[in-house]
Amino acid sequence: MDTLEKLTADKLLSIRAIKLQPSNPFTWASGWKAPIYCDNRKLISYPKIRTYIKTQLSRLVMENFPDVDAIAGVATGAIATGAMVADTLGLPFVYIRSTPKDHGLENLIEGELKPGSKVVVVEDLVSTGSSSLKAVDAIRKDGSKVVGMVANFTYGFPVATSNFEKADVKLLTLTNYEAVLAEALRIDYIAEEDLATLQEWRTAPAEWGKNL
Repeated sequence: MDTLEKLTADKLLSIRAIKLQPSNPFTWASGWKAPIYCDNRKLISYPKIRTYIKTQLSRLVMENFPDVDAIAGVATGAIATGAMVADTLGLPFVYIRSTPKDHGLENLIEGELKPGSKVVVVEDLVSTGSSSLKAVDAIRKDGSKVVGMVANFTYGFPVATSNFEKADVKLLTLTNYEAVLAEALRIDYIAEEDLATLQEWRTAPAEWGKNL
């Protein structure tokens, strides 16, 4: 397993930005029951970890998308992280709302994005990819090109892989579900017997836990 994946997983687990509760599942906004909850907003309160995250995301951007003109963060979870990445790289920053502002200029994209810009989107986490790709669509409709997306964490759902392939968007993440489970087991955050439940959930997350 990649050292970056393990190190990032360890840092997110250490501040409980990722919580694992196989015996006491969470309910997501979608209504899904899940033994995991990811809240990457927590990392902005930990200076050393937020510095690590912005540095590693910035490195991913420069190594993989060197021709980038601007950074876009997806509201609301990736606004702070995206702004830090843009600042590190000395690039313009915008953020993408989930829906247009309901007053004033009714903006969907906040900030100034020059038409034709090559944009890298920053996300905090990727589940199905639906909200992330709505941001991509907004940027494209505005006349700019999305050259890729970087994120802290992905659940690695097959539907997300399919959605990103269909949208022709390259996604790179610092860590993923497999790395988090491996690291959680290593540091005794979870027990060996919890693995079966955690792995079963990801095979059919929409159906899992309906009888709980």
